[in-house]
Amino acid sequence: MISTADFRNGARLELDGAPYYIVEFQHVKPGKGGAFVRTKLKNYKTGNVIDRTFRSGERFKEPNLEDREMQFLYAAGDTYTFMDTENFEQFPYEKKQLGDNADLLKENMVVKILLHEQEPIAVELPIFIELKVRDTEPGVRGDTASGGTKPAVVETGAVVKVPLYLEVGEVIKIDTRTREYVERVR
Repeated sequence: MISTADFRNGARLELDGAPYYIVEFQHVKPGKGGAFVRTKLKNYKTGNVIDRTFRSGERFKEPNLEDREMQFLYAAGDTYTFMDTENFEQFPYEKKQLGDNADLLKENMVVKILLHEQEPIAVELPIFIELKVRDTEPGVRGDTASGGTKPAVVETGAVVKVPLYLEVGEVIKIDTRTREYVERVR
C-alpha cells in the first residue's frame, strides 16, 4: 500500500484497476479544513494524464508491475520479438504495446520492459544510444555547428533533428528521453 505521505514524482499506484505513476504532486494545507494532495497522474497503458485531488492520509494499492531485462531480436511488420536475458524465452509484442520509442530499437539492444500482469506497457531504452544516419539532405559548405537543424532518418527508421553539417553514414548519439541529437560519434 502507498499513502499520500509517500507520494513522490515517479511513484506508482493503482487507481480504478489501472496502473499510474505520479508526474507532479503538491501537498496543500489550507487554513481551514483538512490537508490534501493535488496530483497529475499518467496512465501507463493509455498515456493519458489526469488531475486528481486526494485527502491527506488516503492509501492506494501498488500496481503489480515487473521490470524485465530483455534483448530486442528483430521486428517483422508491427510485431517486435524480444528474448528474456535470464531464461531465453522469446516474446512477441505489438508496436503499440511498446510506446513511442519503439522506432529507436536496434537489433541486439538490451532494454528494460515494464510488465503489468504479464502484458508489456512500456519500454525503457538506455539513456544514450548510437545510431548511423541512413538518409538526410547533404551538408553544404558553410553549414556550422551553431546553425539550424534538418531531419535525418537513422538506421532504425526513426526521424531525428540533426545539425546541418551531418551527412549520411555518420554515427550519432541520441538521448532517448528527449529523442534529441547529442553529438557525432564518428
